[in-house]
Amino acid sequence: MRFASRTYKEVMLKWILAYKLVLLGVLVGAIGGYCYYYFIGCTNGTCLISSKPLNSTVYFSVVGGLFFSIFKK
Repeated sequence: MRFASRTYKEVMLKWILAYKLVLLGVLVGAIGGYCYYYFIGCTNGTCLISSKPLNSTVYFSVVGGLFFSIFKK
């Protein structure tokens, strides 16, 4: 598959390099979200974000990506 005489691999690499700071924020947020669930999480299941590991991981991933995108030029 080619995009304007560039391979898919080249296009993806360019995209990753363009958004590397945001992707790093998503990764840091996901790790932080899971750690929040594991160490602090809600024990009785009534907390919306911290009751399940998927919820807290996704929520903190989004927050991490948004926070790190502040520093992008």
